[in-house]
Amino acid sequence: MSSLQTETVGLSHAFLKEVFSEQTLFENKTWRYSPKAFPLSSQQVAEIELIGRACYEFYRATETLYLRSAAGKKLLRNRELYAPWVAEYLDRGKPDTLLQYARSKSLLGSTPAIIRPDLLITEKGFALTEIDSVPGGIGLTAFLNQLYAKVHRDTLIGLGASNMLEAFYTAVSNCAPDVTTPHIAILISDESQTFRPEMEWLASELRMLGHRVQVYHVNEIISQGGSICVDVEGETQKVDVIYRFWELFDLDNLSAAKQLIKAPSELRIGLTPPMRPFQEEKLSLALFHHHALGDFWRENLSAESRRVLKRIIPMTWIIDPVALPPNAVLNAPFIDGLPITNWLELTNLSRKKRTMIIKISGFHPNAWGARSVTLGSDSSREEWQRAIEQAIAMANTSPHVLQLYAKPSRQRHPIYGDDGTLLQVESRVRLCPYYFVDEKAQQTKLSGILAALCPADKKIIHGMKDATLLPCVQMN
Repeated sequence: MSSLQTETVGLSHAFLKEVFSEQTLFENKTWRYSPKAFPLSSQQVAEIELIGRACYEFYRATETLYLRSAAGKKLLRNRELYAPWVAEYLDRGKPDTLLQYARSKSLLGSTPAIIRPDLLITEKGFALTEIDSVPGGIGLTAFLNQLYAKVHRDTLIGLGASNMLEAFYTAVSNCAPDVTTPHIAILISDESQTFRPEMEWLASELRMLGHRVQVYHVNEIISQGGSICVDVEGETQKVDVIYRFWELFDLDNLSAAKQLIKAPSELRIGLTPPMRPFQEEKLSLALFHHHALGDFWRENLSAESRRVLKRIIPMTWIIDPVALPPNAVLNAPFIDGLPITNWLELTNLSRKKRTMIIKISGFHPNAWGARSVTLGSDSSREEWQRAIEQAIAMANTSPHVLQLYAKPSRQRHPIYGDDGTLLQVESRVRLCPYYFVDEKAQQTKLSGILAALCPADKKIIHGMKDATLLPCVQMN
């Protein structure tokens, strides 16, 4: 990094420091500041628009795949293709009550109201490493859009905070059953408390726009006469829509949340994202690449969305320690051009050849953030072997995936040092675009992009304290 010789027009360090000292968006979280939003080319923005549509189609196709697999039905219209193993993978480790709920007819066709993929900027374009259906950062991105609009005016992706706020409200409101002005409750668990400040800000801004939106702990809801209610300033009020901000693995600790599973067709309430664990598994990316399912994806995705997903999803495999007959091989990466028959064969790879990531697929406390991620090329042989052995040991309850590592390229951007000195810093960047779903029109609306600029020496990109979090702006 080097100090800038000329002044860069933008937000001052003193101003940003004051703003974030007055408004906490994440609990006990800090990051570095920049005078400007992160720039994207018009070509990159156009690609991100296509990615939103492709992710939405992927959700809908995955539902079809899962439900047909679980019911033992054929996957294709005009050919006999069955894959009961798909549902078996996606159901591992989940309680029967949750699985029955996820398959209920009342949820047929339901997808998350907000879709947020993680996109890495690489030398070859974008790499999609996962799709988050319970995303944090919505309030933060809207806040940053509002803040940086002072510099960028109408060129921010999403056109400022009010656009993203209204997009959130519209997408969540559309989940309400036959209510035009719904009462929305954003419910947060202990596990998700870090994100509560940004959700409080989001709800406050929406109330100022005239909408009924409040934030509660999930166990504060009250079941009353077939309705779900909350206490609003001493008065019990019916909730029309719940925005779920808790992870499904946490259900045993959320007594109130379990009420919502018992009778989905009897409760007249909308809930998004729906509690459908098959929509929250990273192994769905492995299913997209699975050789046995190619015809299914061709039949259930548009040609354009299929091309987009093939371009951006790194090769991904499910680590499943099955016993094989002598003439069989694993659906796994080749070693020196040859297939493998045992996952432990990967432990013998040199550091240079293990440019792969192992992570838990979902439904586990360590499945979000970077908690379970092991990058082979950045680990010792012992650490890499431990990760493989753990994946094998947990396969029956918490499947892991193996994914080719998409190395983020270096991007230069002005960032303030701790003392306020403006530096030109090389970073590796993850983009989190927020798409808001219109189920009736079957469309997605891109209303904001959060960029995480991490130090170039970091291999795993996430919201660390040394990162810089910024909204994105489109270059002319």
